[in-house]
Amino acid sequence: MKQTYLLLVLVLGLVASCSTSDDAPIEVPDPTMYFPPVGSNAWETTTPSSLQWDESQIDALKDFLIRTNSKSFMILVNGRIVMEEYFDGHTAQEPWEWNSAGKTLVSATTGIAQQNGLVDIDTKVSDYLGENWTSMHQEKENLITVRNLLTMTSGIDDTKQLVVKSNLTYVADAGTRWAYGNVFQKLMDVVAASSSTEFETYFNTHLTSKIGMDGFWNEGAIFTIFHSTTRSMARFGLLSLNGGSWDGEQIIDASFFTECVTPSQSINPSYGYLWWLNGKSQFMVPSQQNVFPGSLVPNAPSDMVAAMGAKDQRIYVVPSKDMVVIRMGNASDPDNPNFAVSGFDNALWEKINALIN
Repeated sequence: MKQTYLLLVLVLGLVASCSTSDDAPIEVPDPTMYFPPVGSNAWETTTPSSLQWDESQIDALKDFLIRTNSKSFMILVNGRIVMEEYFDGHTAQEPWEWNSAGKTLVSATTGIAQQNGLVDIDTKVSDYLGENWTSMHQEKENLITVRNLLTMTSGIDDTKQLVVKSNLTYVADAGTRWAYGNVFQKLMDVVAASSSTEFETYFNTHLTSKIGMDGFWNEGAIFTIFHSTTRSMARFGLLSLNGGSWDGEQIIDASFFTECVTPSQSINPSYGYLWWLNGKSQFMVPSQQNVFPGSLVPNAPSDMVAAMGAKDQRIYVVPSKDMVVIRMGNASDPDNPNFAVSGFDNALWEKINALIN
């Protein structure tokens, strides 16, 4: 009897030692992947404390985002919102421009058209758009495949960003030169021609409606730009984190999406199918032919892939951390709005690391 009593006292003491003084429950993050419901604004959340993040760093991160002209910022872990912030009068209901981050939407839609049997990315573009869609000699134009448009290796002059026939002139044979440019927009024409419908209609039917995105394409000064709310941008980031799958449904073919976020050519290994890739041995940037050694964003996880647009529109996808990070806003440096990659990325990830590590 005495031994039983002593054992009971010991157990009760252990239980008491595991409780806080106010009996607050211990927060434990949910390791399962969550997908917000389609057709609803409901979205599960989790807390930085449950992830054992350093909450004392949140204010420094917010201050940085404000100083760099951000409009919105989100972090998802396992699909759940950990942070969602809006600045400068922007709200959760307002759309904002994706700029070149929207290239990844075009890549995804092209992949969907291929899995639906409408497009073969190894087929020459002229099979879909007809001959003489460029101002190049026919033999050179015929070298350009859909894959070349996805990988920025068309060989078309990248100094003229307005995509009209007179600007689509020869610089190099397709596949021999990487150059960041707006000719990727011809992928939208390929999808439209192969599906006999407007690109936006096909895009909405096969992508946005499947994952609950809002948004619209708007013709800008030099190319068509997608606009959406921050949460819709986050939905696409979550789809990408899961390899093109949404709550058990494979929206984008898994093998195609793997190709999207894998080096697509050896000239710039930090580029996939309109996605930027971190952690590679070297990289190139828009408007230059220089090759820089090292990782694209040294402060970011090496497995990060990113949709990057002018004025620092960003989707960062980090599989090793089950994380998606969204930033929308004006240019962090108004004197250098840039096309895609900028020093902003490394500075932001320094702040994020202080929070999550």
